Amino acid sequence: MMFLNSLKLSYELGDFLFVHAGIRPDIALDQQSPHDLMWIRDEFFTSRADHGKIVIHGHSPSNEPFVGRNRIGIDTGAFASNILTSVVLEGTSWRFLSTK
Repeated sequence: MMFLNSLKLSYELGDFLFVHAGIRPDIALDQQSPHDLMWIRDEFFTSRADHGKIVIHGHSPSNEPFVGRNRIGIDTGAFASNILTSVVLEGTSWRFLSTK
């Protein structure tokens, strides 16, 4: 449990922000609430705002990874589908790696 409690809720790398669930649109990245980083869905999914970074997230399973103009969703429901997906970042491009 100490290990889990020591983990950061977000991580920035270049043009990307990694979070569990998403972010609240129109709130500065350094002002995001821990609750939103872990649980937000609808407001984040429907936002077309420029977040300043491409947000890479999980938390909401889908059959395939999702790529939008402001977010990349990589949760392919491994708990039920046995398909684990990750994103490989290479310079300004990316690709997916999957157990599918």
